[in-house]
Amino acid sequence: MAVIKTINLTKRFGNFTALDGVNITVGEGEVYGFIGPNGAGKSTTIRTLLGMLKATSGEAQIFGKDVWKDAVDIHKRIAYVPGDVNLWPNLTGGEVIDLFLKMKGEINKARRDELIERFKLDPTKKCRSYSKGNRQKVALVAAFASDADLYILDEPTSGLDPLMEHIFQESVREVKNEGKTVFLSSHILSEVEKLCDKVAIIRQGKIIDDGSLQEMRHLTRNKMTVQTKEPITELEKLPGVHNIEKENGDISFHVDTDQLDTVIRHISSFGIIKLESAPPTLEDLFMRHYEGTADLNQGGGAR
Repeated sequence: MAVIKTINLTKRFGNFTALDGVNITVGEGEVYGFIGPNGAGKSTTIRTLLGMLKATSGEAQIFGKDVWKDAVDIHKRIAYVPGDVNLWPNLTGGEVIDLFLKMKGEINKARRDELIERFKLDPTKKCRSYSKGNRQKVALVAAFASDADLYILDEPTSGLDPLMEHIFQESVREVKNEGKTVFLSSHILSEVEKLCDKVAIIRQGKIIDDGSLQEMRHLTRNKMTVQTKEPITELEKLPGVHNIEKENGDISFHVDTDQLDTVIRHISSFGIIKLESAPPTLEDLFMRHYEGTADLNQGGGAR
């Protein structure tokens, strides 16, 4: 059974369609990356999954239960971290963490204390004195200290420094190793690439590509950098070759995966001195889907 499953999930605000037939399937024990620019529909999807918004049409289930009708039961088994955490200003960070954990049931003090130490959080300070990064740490400690089956993380590292991002990534790997499921919405592509088993790209409320990174890379272009003894001719005429650039004797270009053999045979006839080839990164995949878009941050107003 899928932990998260949506079928033609649609959400409209008046005449504006924020989600347009979104289909998502997240299996047990997976880390699922959900990426797109601001306004693409990421947070609207998450709010609908959490039962905070009611879908206009379509289906959305978590643990096989309806996210709207069974929200109370579902929330007993999930941990959620938003991208902008608001806390009670007169409570300390430790008091807030304990409050969240008591709402989930029994407090694992050893786990809580370990996470507080790892995230370098001072739990004795009042929340009103915390920076944005420290507020995120409170939410992350509370989430990872709870015994949840599903972690829904919406831009969870917003405000964290690179060291704390690394600690966050370690924490995600730990819960994955325990068989837990993680739904990670992020615009930090390197983070998603390091952590996720599967990725979905959302654009203007629609899923425009999804699958494992390996599956998605088969649909995209490799980057090659070549240096040869003799100048390469007619490279631009080969099928599947794109974006040729020349610099300091090197030629760089992109090539469709299914044309790699043809291209390599062609350039080898000029005497290869250096040849570098790399599969596309998640950022390459993301940017390719958004080629020709004037502004990545425009998406009609839905997050």
